[in-house]
Amino acid sequence: MKDLPADYLERVYAGVLGKMVGVYLGRPVEGWTYERIMAEVGDVDGYINHLVPGNPPLVVTDDDLAGTFVFLRALREHGYDAHLTPAQIGDTWLNQLIEPKTILWWGGLGCSTEHTAYLRLKDGIKAPDSGSATLNGKIISEQIGAQIFIDGWAMLWPGDPERAVDWAGRAASVSHDGEAVYGAQMLAAMEAQAFVEQDIETIIDTGLALIPRDSILYRMIQDVRGWYAGEPDWHRTRAKIAQMYGYDRYKGVCHMIPNHAVILLGLLYGQGDFHRSMRVVNTAGWDTDCNAGNLGCLLGIRGGLTAFTGGPDWLGPLADRLFLVSAEGGEAVTDALRCAGEVVNTSRAVRGLPLWQPKAGARFHFEAPGSVQGFRAETPAGEYAHLQNVEGHSRSGSRSLAVRWKGSQVSLLTPVFILPDEREISWYAFLASPGLYAGQTLQAGISSEQICRARLGVRYYNGQDQLEEMAGPVCELVPGVYQTLSWQVPDMHGQPLVAAGILLDSGAEGGAVYLDWMDWTGEPDVRLGIPAGANPAAGQQAMWRRAWVNGVSDWNTFFPEAYRLSQNQGRGLLMQGSRGWRNYRVSVSIRSALMKTGGVAVRVQGMRRYYALLLTAHRSARLVKVRDEEQVLVEIPFDWQAETDYQISLQAQDNRLTGWIDGKKVIDFADPQDELECGGAALVIEEGHLACEEVTIKPI
Repeated sequence: MKDLPADYLERVYAGVLGKMVGVYLGRPVEGWTYERIMAEVGDVDGYINHLVPGNPPLVVTDDDLAGTFVFLRALREHGYDAHLTPAQIGDTWLNQLIEPKTILWWGGLGCSTEHTAYLRLKDGIKAPDSGSATLNGKIISEQIGAQIFIDGWAMLWPGDPERAVDWAGRAASVSHDGEAVYGAQMLAAMEAQAFVEQDIETIIDTGLALIPRDSILYRMIQDVRGWYAGEPDWHRTRAKIAQMYGYDRYKGVCHMIPNHAVILLGLLYGQGDFHRSMRVVNTAGWDTDCNAGNLGCLLGIRGGLTAFTGGPDWLGPLADRLFLVSAEGGEAVTDALRCAGEVVNTSRAVRGLPLWQPKAGARFHFEAPGSVQGFRAETPAGEYAHLQNVEGHSRSGSRSLAVRWKGSQVSLLTPVFILPDEREISWYAFLASPGLYAGQTLQAGISSEQICRARLGVRYYNGQDQLEEMAGPVCELVPGVYQTLSWQVPDMHGQPLVAAGILLDSGAEGGAVYLDWMDWTGEPDVRLGIPAGANPAAGQQAMWRRAWVNGVSDWNTFFPEAYRLSQNQGRGLLMQGSRGWRNYRVSVSIRSALMKTGGVAVRVQGMRRYYALLLTAHRSARLVKVRDEEQVLVEIPFDWQAETDYQISLQAQDNRLTGWIDGKKVIDFADPQDELECGGAALVIEEGHLACEEVTIKPI
């Protein structure tokens, strides 16, 4: 394996940002023709979400982003195995996806390529057969999806296009075949080479050398390069692409070949300039967010953070914010730098290298130039604040986040859950859990240029889904003195937290404060039920409900119980929490009239990875471990009765699982493998219904 470059983190960070810029730029006109874009928008020279019908938000949920980085978790789920197989990546699909809600376009069998592949996997057909043309047909298997999810796999292999092509093939074959796999491999090779090569033609040659010479893709690329060589106007070359390789030449919903041609068009006519390339690839039409996302990632890798300078403000409006919606709701609300760090550490883990640990592993560390990690500065009306990533003012790193303000107060906050203006995002379903909970300890390292008062603080939704604020004790900041703030977040009566950060008060002088890092530790201490004053009319949209990632057939709102769940086929989970949870106990009082199995789960890492204590239709209590496949660890007789309440508790402490029913310890088991070391909590129901009033989660 080739060595990782010294600037690997920064280049991956730029690649992630480039992917985000492209997706958010192209998303509002996805599916539009070139003619419509020119007529209604003109050349796409910056963000255009405000120019299209509906005025959609800029930062949205999207399959391109979620699939790119969520499917990369296959390596985490399978021990960072350098021999990871397509079948194992397919298992990650089943674990991380919730049908028909997360990541994919759920367009149906034989229409949506990815949905078709998912249904094959669900039926027990392993990858690569799940994506094969033999099973699904040539048309379905050669659509665009393989290449739109490929960037993460490419970034694992900087300067090593052969390995990038190998891994791209493994990942793409889960859902695609033939030309679609070649398209993914072409992009992966170019992105890997872009870490070490600036010349655009050389980058293209690198990819061409690694795909079949008799493929349609190879011929198309040679044609587009030939047209480019003789035609200075990209609009005329785009017309030739439409004539020779347009949508009318290929059947299916969204074929790879026309869109790959547009990516190449933007790459050639942009000649490495990010701004020109984004204008071309988005104005050209078709699957704009996918095409711009792939090209943006490549150019971000190639140019590093300087790629985004000298043109529109691409990065400021984003503030690094990124949504990775999957079955792991606690990882949904994230940012570009955290995502880049995960890619870097995945690559290091595959190589057997020590993991990169910024500032003792803090979530928010700002160790890349320009990074703000979702933080925004808010001031009272008439006052002003400015955020800037700066060198220095860090005890154990090299950079910090500076906030400078004029006036009395400023709130420096970053989201940990769905913000109010994001509740109505109409793209892909926004399933998420808060990242921070009552009972956990919020901490931050901070310094100041003047005397001022600082408090750690949070915002949370009340029963009417309006925001309220709570803050910890006041700390007096002294110029030039580094201080660490710490506060255990108090009970919010089960309401979800939405943002966390630092509240600053300088009287009326303004000032400058440097945030070195922020993080939280510990397990939650919460009771999750219907909050006091909750609005029944809010139904499924109530934010206390939305804090749960819903992987069940139905969560009924017409009954008085907080949780009345039904699962029609197979097993469903209602999940909350994150991988930050390790040693805790979850307790519920459940009842059912009909179920195959039902109960509670701990250390939940998706739909198919958890421990659970279940009551069964065979009148037993069963401790199971689900890690793609289910393993019964302990089973004892228990003659439960229909529509009778049973208090069930399951505790995870290190490798020991302990279960109680009605206060009596019934199970005590030490898992010798201990593969599931952390994760959230869940209610579990299989083919039946389950009801309960509240879920209590307590640290041990």
